[in-house]
Amino acid sequence: MDAFGDLLRGLRAQGSLFGSSTLTPPWSLHFVDGAPLTLCTVLSGGGWIVPERRPPERLDVGETVIVRGPAPFLFVDEVGTRAEPVACGAFCSMPEQGGTRYRLGWHDAGTGGEDTTTLVVGAYPAHGEISRRLLDALPVVLRVGSGGGPDPVWDHLAAEVAADTPGQQVVLDRLLDWMLVCALREYFDRPDGTPPGWYSAGRDPVVGGALRLLHGEPAARWTVASLADRTGVSRATLAKRFTDLVGEPPLTYLTRWRMTLAADLLTERETMTVAEVARAVGYSDAFAFSAAFKRIRGMSPSAYRRTATTPAPQPAGTSP
Repeated sequence: MDAFGDLLRGLRAQGSLFGSSTLTPPWSLHFVDGAPLTLCTVLSGGGWIVPERRPPERLDVGETVIVRGPAPFLFVDEVGTRAEPVACGAFCSMPEQGGTRYRLGWHDAGTGGEDTTTLVVGAYPAHGEISRRLLDALPVVLRVGSGGGPDPVWDHLAAEVAADTPGQQVVLDRLLDWMLVCALREYFDRPDGTPPGWYSAGRDPVVGGALRLLHGEPAARWTVASLADRTGVSRATLAKRFTDLVGEPPLTYLTRWRMTLAADLLTERETMTVAEVARAVGYSDAFAFSAAFKRIRGMSPSAYRRTATTPAPQPAGTSP
């Protein structure tokens, strides 16, 4: 498993929220649920994405933006629109119940016309420390070009959102996964881009191989010598090349990755003891694991588990 694929594994969509709306000016949709990632694309017309405390971004037909949460953002017909914002989010009710135009499987066909805009939105319910490491590498607004023509995947997505068919949620989740991977690849591979070190290093024949070993066998008893032996270079060559490309030495990277895995195990598998989590990420001594975890995370594994599993307060006026 490469580093990019391993981090994306933590972003696998389950229960993603989609909506499709045909809007007539003036409009203002206020996305308030704080989703970690929201994909917005315009199938016809155009509008503006307005993030909090950041410049507006024009969104034209065929273009897609990924907005990184949790801060809310607006989609409006024009900057300074006179339209009253309509709150949109995971806790909204259906439109016929007085709610918003943003909900799984709901399609607002609108009235049509030359001045209308068709927007498709997918909210990514990412969670966990693995996801956080990828999210931290992204800007607040990531723009993906139209590619010069219509995208059949988005057309299929719009049709899927509009229908109420068996297996709809599975199809939407996998479509969102596919679109996110393609968008991130395009962003990271741009000539003027600044991808994270672990992404660029993945293409290096030596460091990429070392990263795949660390991600594929994170609990193994790795040393610089054993990594160098498996990648076919000297210890000095591996250590320098890895540090130059990734930004930190191989064993430091491994420790941080192990603590990332451990953080998710502590919150997602509540029946596992700290000692069991330690063994799962390559520590035979629970005390050594706890010391490493506290050094990286700033608190003990037990304290982290208590903090991370405390239920967050629900927004006012919503139900769990």
